[in-house]
Amino acid sequence: MLSDAPKHYPVLLDEIISIITPQHGGTFIDCTFGQGGYTEKILSFKNTQVIALDRDIESKKKAEKFQKKFGQRFIFKNKRFSQLNDLKLKDVNVRGVIFDLGFSYLQIKDTKKGLSFNSEGELNMKMGLNTFSAKDVINKLSKKELELIFKFFGEEREAKKISSKIDIERNKKQIDTKTLAKLIDGVKSRKSFKIHSATKTFQALRIFVNKEISELINGLISAAKILDKGGILLVVTFNSLEDKIVKYFFKSLSENKSVSRYMPKEDKEKILFKLLKRKPIIPTEKETTINPPSRSAKLRYVIKKDNFYEFKTDILKKFDFLIQIENLGNKL
Repeated sequence: MLSDAPKHYPVLLDEIISIITPQHGGTFIDCTFGQGGYTEKILSFKNTQVIALDRDIESKKKAEKFQKKFGQRFIFKNKRFSQLNDLKLKDVNVRGVIFDLGFSYLQIKDTKKGLSFNSEGELNMKMGLNTFSAKDVINKLSKKELELIFKFFGEEREAKKISSKIDIERNKKQIDTKTLAKLIDGVKSRKSFKIHSATKTFQALRIFVNKEISELINGLISAAKILDKGGILLVVTFNSLEDKIVKYFFKSLSENKSVSRYMPKEDKEKILFKLLKRKPIIPTEKETTINPPSRSAKLRYVIKKDNFYEFKTDILKKFDFLIQIENLGNKL
């Protein structure tokens, strides 16, 4: 039995397994391997294979244990999930692709990554295969650019005040993780007992540093292409921005979207997905009690209706403004 201390809980595991039905065998892709919770459960069924991806090189340690236990049934790639097309899966029948957009306990507690506002030391937030860090963002981007990042990636109401305070303080001394968290707490006029004052700003920085908007969009497009007929695409999100992107992608390419019955048949786009549930699946009260971080999780899934590779989607256009903000990182 593969185990970790402290315990890592794969979110909505039972629900995901019931949807993808690995007991029937087949190949599955775990796009966010992490501590291997989904992968281990899938491989507990005979005649299954998992191809796992993770941008965090630290996940390779766990992957090596899996390779010893499961042999050729398990393949690991240190890649971002936007690189799904690089897998070249010509003769592989992919029955399911899973994205869990959360982070493991070990990643949150890794002080070198600095994902938590409780961390100390230099600002980082790099999840792997990055080109810049949170330190670069805080010290090199303009006050206005920081405001855009905090406002749209963190949905932070006081983005302008926070970016202005950062601009003042960074001219006095270097801002590290602890200093930034304290600075934000001092600026925020509206404080909550439920979440730390710095939560939204740290979320925004993490999204920006890891280019999570374009990663998610390109990952979804690639996953939809490599799935075979009847294959299932599942995504677990943890914030409203991620969920908005996934919801739009699924709905806009599904048979449940609004299409005029008066539109000529030849003008209707070929439907890519079958969307069985409009509303997301959320964790049970029992799961949130055992694993409190799961309380913000939302699971959405679709089934691919037919075997075709090329399809039209306007998702890049739909979220172009967010991608433009993300591209501010190109100057770092």
